[in-house]
Amino acid sequence: MRKHLRHLLVAAGAVCAAASALAQDWPGGKPVTLVVGTPAGGAVDVYARALAEQLGQQVGGTFIVENKPGANGNISAEVVLNAPADGHTLWMGTQSMMTINPAAFAHLRWKPADFKPLVKGVAAPLVLVTHPSVPAKTFAELTAWIAQQGGKAAYASFSPGTPSHFLGYQLGEKLKADLVHVPYKGSAPQVTALVAGQVPMGFTQLATSMPHIQAGKLHAIAVTGASRSRSLPQVPTMGELGYPDLTTTIWFGLMSPAATPPAVQQAILSAAIKVQADPAYRTRMEAQNFDVPTESGAAFERSIAEETGRWARLVKATGFTAGN
Repeated sequence: MRKHLRHLLVAAGAVCAAASALAQDWPGGKPVTLVVGTPAGGAVDVYARALAEQLGQQVGGTFIVENKPGANGNISAEVVLNAPADGHTLWMGTQSMMTINPAAFAHLRWKPADFKPLVKGVAAPLVLVTHPSVPAKTFAELTAWIAQQGGKAAYASFSPGTPSHFLGYQLGEKLKADLVHVPYKGSAPQVTALVAGQVPMGFTQLATSMPHIQAGKLHAIAVTGASRSRSLPQVPTMGELGYPDLTTTIWFGLMSPAATPPAVQQAILSAAIKVQADPAYRTRMEAQNFDVPTESGAAFERSIAEETGRWARLVKATGFTAGN
């Protein structure tokens, strides 16, 4: 019995030593893939590619961004969980994927506990925009225009089951208007459709829509942050307009599979924290209309739990369900 116990202890020690060596050497000459659950060119993609570049400079090695869109990020989550949990396949999780999908998808093939949240990478409000064909420059004018459409006014979301979807739903409820929901598969195609005038309005990612706002191809009506956006200081918040329930910020963050050895997780976390503290990197993200939070580890996990409760209540209230 004692001999067997000694063998087990030796084996466990060898596993711990191997994990510690891997952590010290991470990424260890092996490419690291950051899996993104949205199409290339969208807001998540912008963040992921900047992070990959900066991590490469920080720790050396090769960092690759791989887009696996579909099912509001569920496909990308499964891709990551089906890969070895060794720190070389990481997930670019988002607010909607982590805090809304568990309530919106009845047959989710993964659960939040399958991932370890490492750092909240970037955050930003959404911005309610209209196509120039809509004769509205203010929220009051937009409200009047919607009332004149007789239930035919439509709004675009960057995917069903995301904040852009539910905020549009809530807006319709507040205005007592039947708004038609037109979903897209990512923020890039959503904004492309808005610029083309295919849909007259929608809550959009700031990073994706800002160039078109600056060019006059879209008009910013309101932002969803708790305070005015640094990028659009002249645009009121939904709270200022009397709709505090429509206040939210979206975020993207770095996640590892929960099964990844703790020492490896810590190595990745340390590298990511250093990236986010780099002034040049922060300036680069702010130029893309993102804020760079300092939230990581346990604090990040707590905020995810709080947001999950909020969105679960809204999903239940709307009766929304999504298919895998």
